[in-house]
Amino acid sequence: MQGNLIIVSAPSGSGKSTLINHLIEQGYQLTFSISATSRAPRGNEQDGREYHFLSTEAFKQAINENKFLEYEEVYPGCFYGTLKQPIDEALAEGKIMILDVDVKGGVNVKKIYGAQALSIFIQPPSVESLRQRLIARNTDSMEMIEKRVKKAEEELAYASRFDVTIINDDLETAKRDICKAIDKFIGK
Repeated sequence: MQGNLIIVSAPSGSGKSTLINHLIEQGYQLTFSISATSRAPRGNEQDGREYHFLSTEAFKQAINENKFLEYEEVYPGCFYGTLKQPIDEALAEGKIMILDVDVKGGVNVKKIYGAQALSIFIQPPSVESLRQRLIARNTDSMEMIEKRVKKAEEELAYASRFDVTIINDDLETAKRDICKAIDKFIGK
Protein backbone atom coordinates (compact mmCIF):
# COMPACT_ATOMS: atom_id res chain seq x y z
CA MET A 1 0.00 0.00 0.00
CA GLN A 2 1.42 3.35 -1.04
CA GLY A 3 1.21 6.21 1.45
CA ASN A 4 0.06 9.77 0.96
CA LEU A 5 1.34 13.28 1.60
CA ILE A 6 -0.39 16.20 3.25
CA ILE A 7 1.42 19.43 2.47
CA VAL A 8 0.75 22.41 4.74
CA SER A 9 2.17 25.78 3.70
CA ALA A 10 1.68 29.32 4.91
CA PRO A 11 3.44 32.58 5.51
CA SER A 12 5.38 32.57 8.80
CA GLY A 13 3.03 33.28 11.71
CA SER A 14 -0.17 32.13 9.96
CA GLY A 15 -0.71 29.25 12.39
CA LYS A 16 0.36 26.23 10.37
CA SER A 17 2.33 24.63 13.22
CA THR A 18 -0.61 25.12 15.58
CA LEU A 19 -2.96 23.47 13.08
CA ILE A 20 -0.57 20.58 12.40
CA ASN A 21 -0.22 20.02 16.15
CA HIS A 22 -4.02 20.01 16.42
CA LEU A 23 -4.24 17.23 13.81
CA ILE A 24 -1.75 15.15 15.75
CA GLU A 25 -3.60 15.80 19.04
CA GLN A 26 -6.85 14.66 17.36
CA GLY A 27 -5.31 11.26 16.74
CA TYR A 28 -4.70 11.42 13.02
CA GLN A 29 -2.11 8.79 12.15
CA LEU A 30 0.33 11.19 10.53
CA THR A 31 4.10 10.93 10.28
CA PHE A 32 5.61 14.38 10.56
CA SER A 33 8.35 15.22 8.10
CA ILE A 34 11.10 17.08 9.89
CA SER A 35 12.50 19.72 7.56
CA ALA A 36 16.11 20.77 7.38
CA THR A 37 17.20 24.38 7.77
CA SER A 38 20.38 26.40 7.87
CA ARG A 39 18.96 28.94 10.32
CA ALA A 40 19.82 28.90 14.01
CA PRO A 41 17.38 27.30 16.48
CA ARG A 42 14.77 29.62 18.06
CA GLY A 43 13.72 29.42 21.68
CA ASN A 44 13.62 25.79 22.85
CA GLU A 45 13.92 24.22 19.39
CA GLN A 46 16.08 21.10 19.25
CA ASP A 47 17.91 19.43 16.39
CA GLY A 48 15.93 16.47 15.07
CA ARG A 49 12.72 17.54 16.79
CA GLU A 50 11.53 20.76 15.11
CA TYR A 51 14.17 20.79 12.36
CA HIS A 52 17.41 19.21 11.28
CA PHE A 53 19.70 22.20 11.86
CA LEU A 54 22.54 22.24 9.33
CA SER A 55 25.25 24.76 8.71
CA THR A 56 24.90 26.67 5.45
CA GLU A 57 27.88 24.72 4.10
CA ALA A 58 26.35 21.33 5.05
CA PHE A 59 23.02 22.36 3.53
CA LYS A 60 24.68 23.36 0.25
CA GLN A 61 26.57 20.04 0.19
CA ALA A 62 23.27 18.12 0.60
CA ILE A 63 21.83 20.17 -2.30
CA ASN A 64 24.82 19.20 -4.47
CA GLU A 65 24.29 15.54 -3.50
CA ASN A 66 20.59 15.77 -4.58
CA LYS A 67 19.34 14.79 -1.11
CA PHE A 68 16.35 17.17 -1.08
CA LEU A 69 12.85 16.65 -2.43
CA GLU A 70 12.55 20.43 -2.35
CA TYR A 71 14.53 23.28 -0.89
CA GLU A 72 14.46 27.03 -0.96
CA GLU A 73 16.76 29.86 0.02
CA VAL A 74 13.97 31.66 1.87
CA TYR A 75 16.17 34.54 2.97
CA PRO A 76 19.77 35.18 1.86
CA GLY A 77 21.88 32.41 3.40
CA CYS A 78 18.84 30.84 5.11
CA PHE A 79 17.76 27.56 3.51
CA TYR A 80 14.82 25.24 4.25
CA GLY A 81 14.26 21.87 2.63
CA THR A 82 12.70 18.42 2.79
CA LEU A 83 15.04 15.45 2.72
CA LYS A 84 14.00 12.77 0.18
CA GLN A 85 14.97 9.61 2.01
CA PRO A 86 12.59 9.80 5.02
CA ILE A 87 9.65 10.69 2.73
CA ASP A 88 10.32 7.82 0.31
CA GLU A 89 10.72 5.32 3.16
CA ALA A 90 7.49 6.40 4.91
CA LEU A 91 5.45 6.35 1.69
CA ALA A 92 6.74 2.88 0.84
CA GLU A 93 5.51 1.76 4.29
CA GLY A 94 2.02 3.14 3.52
CA LYS A 95 2.23 6.02 6.00
CA ILE A 96 0.54 9.39 5.67
CA MET A 97 3.28 12.02 5.77
CA ILE A 98 2.56 15.59 6.77
CA LEU A 99 4.93 18.26 5.52
CA ASP A 100 5.26 21.78 6.90
CA VAL A 101 6.98 23.58 4.03
CA ASP A 102 7.21 27.06 2.55
CA VAL A 103 4.78 27.91 -0.24
CA LYS A 104 7.21 27.37 -3.13
CA GLY A 105 8.21 24.01 -1.68
CA GLY A 106 4.54 23.09 -1.24
CA VAL A 107 3.80 23.83 -4.88
CA ASN A 108 6.86 21.85 -6.01
CA VAL A 109 6.06 18.78 -3.87
CA LYS A 110 2.45 18.79 -5.11
CA LYS A 111 3.73 18.77 -8.72
CA ILE A 112 5.85 15.70 -7.98
CA TYR A 113 3.18 13.66 -6.15
CA GLY A 114 -0.01 14.90 -7.84
CA ALA A 115 -3.16 13.18 -6.53
CA GLN A 116 -1.09 11.31 -3.91
CA ALA A 117 -0.72 14.66 -2.12
CA LEU A 118 -3.18 17.15 -0.63
CA SER A 119 -1.84 20.70 -0.51
CA ILE A 120 -3.27 23.07 2.10
CA PHE A 121 -2.54 26.80 2.28
CA ILE A 122 -3.08 28.49 5.66
CA GLN A 123 -3.87 32.16 5.12
CA PRO A 124 -3.82 34.88 7.78
CA PRO A 125 -6.87 37.17 7.84
CA SER A 126 -4.65 40.13 6.89
CA VAL A 127 -1.01 41.15 6.62
CA GLU A 128 -1.40 43.44 9.65
CA SER A 129 -2.80 40.61 11.80
CA LEU A 130 0.17 38.51 10.70
CA ARG A 131 2.56 41.28 11.79
CA GLN A 132 0.86 41.39 15.22
CA ARG A 133 1.12 37.59 15.60
CA LEU A 134 4.83 37.67 14.80
CA ILE A 135 5.40 40.46 17.32
CA ALA A 136 3.41 38.57 19.99
CA ARG A 137 5.41 35.39 19.31
CA ASN A 138 8.46 37.32 20.62
CA THR A 139 11.00 35.10 18.81
CA ASP A 140 12.39 37.52 16.21
CA SER A 141 13.82 41.02 16.03
CA MET A 142 11.65 43.75 14.49
CA GLU A 143 13.96 43.70 11.46
CA MET A 144 13.29 39.95 10.97
CA ILE A 145 9.56 40.47 11.53
CA GLU A 146 9.46 43.06 8.77
CA LYS A 147 11.36 40.68 6.46
CA ARG A 148 8.82 37.94 7.26
CA VAL A 149 5.89 40.31 6.61
CA LYS A 150 7.36 41.39 3.26
CA LYS A 151 7.88 37.73 2.32
CA ALA A 152 4.31 36.91 3.44
CA GLU A 153 2.91 39.51 1.06
CA GLU A 154 4.63 37.64 -1.81
CA GLU A 155 3.61 34.20 -0.50
CA LEU A 156 -0.09 35.08 -0.35
CA ALA A 157 -0.12 35.10 -4.16
CA TYR A 158 0.46 31.31 -4.09
CA ALA A 159 -2.80 30.45 -2.31
CA SER A 160 -4.66 29.66 -5.54
CA ARG A 161 -2.07 26.99 -6.43
CA PHE A 162 -3.08 24.83 -3.45
CA ASP A 163 -5.92 22.29 -3.26
CA VAL A 164 -7.44 23.90 -0.15
CA THR A 165 -7.10 27.37 1.41
CA ILE A 166 -7.98 27.83 5.07
CA ILE A 167 -8.24 31.36 6.41
CA ASN A 168 -7.02 31.30 9.99
CA ASP A 169 -9.09 34.17 11.36
CA ASP A 170 -10.76 32.10 14.08
CA LEU A 171 -8.58 29.24 15.35
CA GLU A 172 -11.46 26.90 16.22
CA THR A 173 -12.98 27.32 12.74
CA ALA A 174 -9.58 26.76 11.12
CA LYS A 175 -9.14 23.57 13.19
CA ARG A 176 -12.51 22.25 12.01
CA ASP A 177 -11.74 23.20 8.39
CA ILE A 178 -8.37 21.44 8.31
CA CYS A 179 -9.88 18.29 9.87
CA LYS A 180 -12.65 18.27 7.23
CA ALA A 181 -10.09 18.62 4.43
CA ILE A 182 -7.95 15.76 5.81
CA ASP A 183 -11.00 13.52 6.40
CA LYS A 184 -12.14 14.02 2.81
CA PHE A 185 -8.64 13.29 1.45
CA ILE A 186 -8.04 10.11 3.45
CA GLY A 187 -11.63 8.93 3.00
CA LYS A 188 -12.67 9.09 6.63
